[in-house]
Amino acid sequence: MQKEDLVRVFVKGGIISPGDFLKMIQTANELGATYIHLGSRQDVLFPLKNKNLDTLSQTFEAIDTAYDTDGEEFQNIVSSYPALDVMPTTHWLASHTYHYILDTFDYRPKLKINITDPVQNLVPLFTGNINFVASAVDNYWYLYLRFSEIDQKPWAAPDLIYGYDLAKIAKAIEEINPVKSGLKYEEIYQSVVESQTPNIQKAAQELDYPESNSPYYEGMNRIVGGKYWLGLYWRNNRFAINFLKALCQLCTATNIGKICLTPWKSIIIKGIAEKDRLSWEKLLGKFGINIRHSSLELNWHLPVMDDEALAIKNYLVRALDKQDISTYGLSFSVKTRHMVLFTSVAIEKAKKTSDNDPETFNILYSKDFNPNLSEYFYFVKNVPIETLPPLLIELSYKYYDQLKIPKSSDSQDNKDSSNKKPLRKYQCSNCLTVYDEKYGDPESNILPGTSFMKLPDSYSCPVCESPKSAFKLIVH
Repeated sequence: MQKEDLVRVFVKGGIISPGDFLKMIQTANELGATYIHLGSRQDVLFPLKNKNLDTLSQTFEAIDTAYDTDGEEFQNIVSSYPALDVMPTTHWLASHTYHYILDTFDYRPKLKINITDPVQNLVPLFTGNINFVASAVDNYWYLYLRFSEIDQKPWAAPDLIYGYDLAKIAKAIEEINPVKSGLKYEEIYQSVVESQTPNIQKAAQELDYPESNSPYYEGMNRIVGGKYWLGLYWRNNRFAINFLKALCQLCTATNIGKICLTPWKSIIIKGIAEKDRLSWEKLLGKFGINIRHSSLELNWHLPVMDDEALAIKNYLVRALDKQDISTYGLSFSVKTRHMVLFTSVAIEKAKKTSDNDPETFNILYSKDFNPNLSEYFYFVKNVPIETLPPLLIELSYKYYDQLKIPKSSDSQDNKDSSNKKPLRKYQCSNCLTVYDEKYGDPESNILPGTSFMKLPDSYSCPVCESPKSAFKLIVH
């Protein structure tokens, strides 16, 4: 089955109510589907076995949700909303901020649009054509453009744009038809600013790229206020409709207002009360849902419905698991066809010069092993699949070796202190305790200079024991 045989449902920002999600999967079921897929742009896909387009249009018009049956003419808007309460966030970002901005997008984008928080690592920053990234200034956003794969790094606009102007900026860029216009990025941006007169201010500093760790997005985890979030992941990306119906019904019964979809093809349920925790555990047990995948299993990004990529991943996970090595901090992609990379390591199927050539692969890694930097380098080229596991182990050693070099201790290298990466401060949302990277947390055996992003997921506030997700980046 090809993507053209699927219905793509655009879940704007990766946020959907349990009631709307239930209507969606019931419609998929009526049209012959027994499962759905999740896409890397926080969309939903399901096989269209019974091509009753009237049923589709009636359902999705009723829940005010767009869909597509013609491949990839339209695109979903990606947002970092699913990371709220799950991971640390920029200090001013809140649920209502995302909702208001997403509501201003009153058209169906044909370009890929990302609205992201640079502090979290669940949603990639630059996989869109138009990328809005939160700045340190309340409700002002960086703008990064990239319309061609030839441009490895996105182009950065010189200004910050006010949040409620993002939609009209994106729409004006799309109306220019940037791919066919032949205009340079600077010319496109200048034309849009002159025509739309948005609320902007000069960017006082460049975006400070956070260190990127592979995200954790599974299992039952505590959040602010004593509640929990639940992450669900299926190895084959086939989410059974019978289970999802029961999940939606339990969301309604336990007053869960939103379901979140992530680019890692997982579902996140936030705000589970302590009194309802047993009900959720019973639901998982009844359907035999596994929420204990290893980090090695979780940290992979594959194209939707790519059996070849899934087989390669499964082979590599089994081979690496036998070696009992650590891959903490690393994430992996398997690239068998066109896809935008957002992991630290990529296994790429090499092009053959003739049909008789054996199958070979390339291994690439991102600059500083941080995919947000949008630069990839070859580690090896044209190697057989049997040699991939030991080569990936060797590359993981390279990753851990570079971690041992403190970026702030460059005095012996005679480097200007202005080039050092600044140490950050994070504040607990509950008791206002500050974690200062300069001092670490000696009582928790956290050494001075330890990046907050490198703290384990189990780290909690030393004063009130709130989880790591309760901390927000604060401006110095």
